[in-house]
Amino acid sequence: MVREGSAPNFCPPTEEGVTITLVDEKGERVELEFLGLVLKGESSFGFFFPIDDEHPATSSGEVVVLEVTEVDEEGQPVSFELVDDEVIAAEAYADFQEAAKDLYDFA
Repeated sequence: MVREGSAPNFCPPTEEGVTITLVDEKGERVELEFLGLVLKGESSFGFFFPIDDEHPATSSGEVVVLEVTEVDEEGQPVSFELVDDEVIAAEAYADFQEAAKDLYDFA
């Protein structure tokens, strides 16, 4: 099932429960459920739920905001970095909430 967002700057996951595994700066593997991507000016931000045995994919929890730092030749994200600036992260998350309001419950 292809999902659609409610804003032109939003790229939702192609299906529910899509996960990726990233390696953090300590070399530890972190599994994340992909919630969508928001295009904001010249930047792109990905939104993810951390998942593990206690928090499976499609469960609610803390949202991690990562900025896309590299894309492949087709424009698909291949590298991300944690957004350290709280103001930028909050603005990007507000855009995500608006764009994804038809897909997720932000209550």
